Amino acid sequence: MAVLETLVPILLAFFIVAASPGPANIATATIAMRFGRRRALVFGAGLSVGLAFWGVIAASGLGAVLQGSAQVLFVLKILGGLYLLWLAFQSGRAALKPGEAMPARTAEGRWFVRGLMLNLSNPKAVFAWLTVLSMGLEAGDGRGLLILATLVCVALGFVNYAAHALTFSLPGFMAGYRRCQRWIDGAVAGLFSLAGFGLIRSAFQRGPAA
Repeated sequence: MAVLETLVPILLAFFIVAASPGPANIATATIAMRFGRRRALVFGAGLSVGLAFWGVIAASGLGAVLQGSAQVLFVLKILGGLYLLWLAFQSGRAALKPGEAMPARTAEGRWFVRGLMLNLSNPKAVFAWLTVLSMGLEAGDGRGLLILATLVCVALGFVNYAAHALTFSLPGFMAGYRRCQRWIDGAVAGLFSLAGFGLIRSAFQRGPAA
C-alpha cells in the first residue's frame, strides 16, 4: 500500500505531462494521419526511447547536474530549437503542397531516429522527470522504489505515444486530414515554430552568461 501511495501521484503527474499537447504528441498525431499507423508507431517508439533516456538521467542523479550546467543546457536548447524549426519547415512545406504524393517507401529506421531525436533534443524533458519523481519520492525511499517509478513512467510513455499513433491513424482521422491537410499542416508548422523559437530564446536568456 505504501508503494502504491508513492507511485500514484508520480503516475498522475507524469500522465498529465506526457499526454499534454506538446511537440512530440502533435508530431505523432500528424504522422499517423498522414502516413498511417505503422510509421507513427515506429516514430512513437523512438520518442519513447528518448523519453526513457531522460528518465534514466534524472533517476541517476545526473539530471540535477545537467540542470546546473548552463553550458550544456545552452547547447541542448539551441539544438532542440533548431530541430523544432526543421520540423516546422517540413510541415510548412507539406501545407504549401497538400497534393504532393507521399513517399511510397521510407526506411522504418528513419522514423525511429526522427522520434528519438525529437525527445533527445528536448532538455525540458529532464526537468519534467525531476519534478515528477520528486512529487512522490522522499529522501528515505530506497533506490528500488526510484527505479520502479522510473520504469512505470517509461511504460506509460510508450502507451501514450502508441495511443496517439493508433487513434489518429483511424480512417476517420486520416480522411479528415486529407480534406484539411493545408490547414492542419499550417497550424502544426506554426506550433513547431513557436516552440522552436521559444526554446532558442530561453537558451540566450539562461545561457552561459546568465
